[in-house]
Amino acid sequence: MANIKSSAKRVLVSRAYAARNKADRSALKTSIKKFEAAAADSDRETAETAYKAAVKSIDRAVSKGLIHKNNAAHKKSKMAVKFNALAE
Repeated sequence: MANIKSSAKRVLVSRAYAARNKADRSALKTSIKKFEAAAADSDRETAETAYKAAVKSIDRAVSKGLIHKNNAAHKKSKMAVKFNALAE
């Protein structure tokens, strides 16, 4: 354990941020998996709601700094291709 009070506080604060980031990353992955499952079932209506939720969570992750904006663009592009393939 740290001897300096401010460094001890930093340990606690960084643990809190790490836990929050982990929860946010997990929620992001879950929303993407829900879309993937709906797309695999070829359920257009469920996929549409899951797509909107996933894009929203991806954008939120970018604004929080969890993922890079190019990574987000890649994920959204791949999902859009899958979603548009359901229309055919």
